[in-house]
Amino acid sequence: MMSFMRKAQSMWNDETGAAPQVAPAKTAATTVPAPASRRPKIGLALGAGAARGWCHIGVLREFEAAGLRPDIIAGTSIGALVGGCYAAGELDAVERFSLSLSRRRVLSLLDLSFSGGGIFSGARLREKLEAALVGKTVEGLSIPFAAVATEISTGHEIWLRSGPLARALNASYALPGLLEPLNVDGRWLFDGALVNPIPVSVCRALGADVVIAVNVVSDSMFRGTVIGDRNIGDETTKVLAQKVEDVAGRGWLGGVASPTALIKRRLRRSTHDGPGVASVMLDAFSITQDRIARSRLAGDPPDVLINTRLENFGLFDFHRAAEMIEIGRETVRRRLPDILEHATMGAHLSRAAAPA
Repeated sequence: MMSFMRKAQSMWNDETGAAPQVAPAKTAATTVPAPASRRPKIGLALGAGAARGWCHIGVLREFEAAGLRPDIIAGTSIGALVGGCYAAGELDAVERFSLSLSRRRVLSLLDLSFSGGGIFSGARLREKLEAALVGKTVEGLSIPFAAVATEISTGHEIWLRSGPLARALNASYALPGLLEPLNVDGRWLFDGALVNPIPVSVCRALGADVVIAVNVVSDSMFRGTVIGDRNIGDETTKVLAQKVEDVAGRGWLGGVASPTALIKRRLRRSTHDGPGVASVMLDAFSITQDRIARSRLAGDPPDVLINTRLENFGLFDFHRAAEMIEIGRETVRRRLPDILEHATMGAHLSRAAAPA
């Protein structure tokens, strides 16, 4: 401290080296106030998980109830959808939408496609999201936000940090094989869960001091265990088959030789024939996502990991939002002491790192 004062004194010397005449200090030591503590930046990484991601709404609601507001949000797939809407001030709207979904309304939003890169074009979902977020851009949000997507041709992890918000969210949740990929600035993008299912690394890159991650696929589904009877693609297969049957009943598509009839046969397989195409596709995607998530979390663990138990919900159970939102709230309530402890610890570390 004394050396600092001598250096500061020498800076005021004139060219001859003589110090200017100043009143002598009353004491030899000067008390310097302690640096103000900086509140740590809290980053929230919202993971992928299709319909299970509705529980992110409950997580954010409980954060609000506890007075916690994330400074940075990164999301993948459904995590990007919920996180982006929250950052845009539209959490109420996305919650109302989720609670309005019935099984039949979910089917009505799926537009069957025979020519695109997915079973469904996703046009109806895109239009709804674009109408709800018209004029909103990623860079214009009050909270720094990034949506994670995957580039088809290279497998690169793409962080969408600018441009229309709806476009970024649509690209992040474009499930391969089910929804058509989206062209963003010349790149064909689809679901970011293939490269970074729980984007902890994105939060850190954006400047988060404390990262809280929410994992919505953390259950016993993919642990090394005896194979059970339940198949996560079963419910999805039923949903897809029902959609095809609805389309087939409205006109010429019901013909035996129509493409729809062929899809129906592929989807409505008996138990003796093994899983249908949707089961195979969804199971493969979910297993891959689970393994990647474990690897990424091991290499870059968050400060707090919130594991939600949603093993009783299928990936297409979008009509069960109320149950999943409540599970999200309950899970955060249980982990709240740990979350607050890490946030406080971050403040102590900020003070300790400040120069004396």
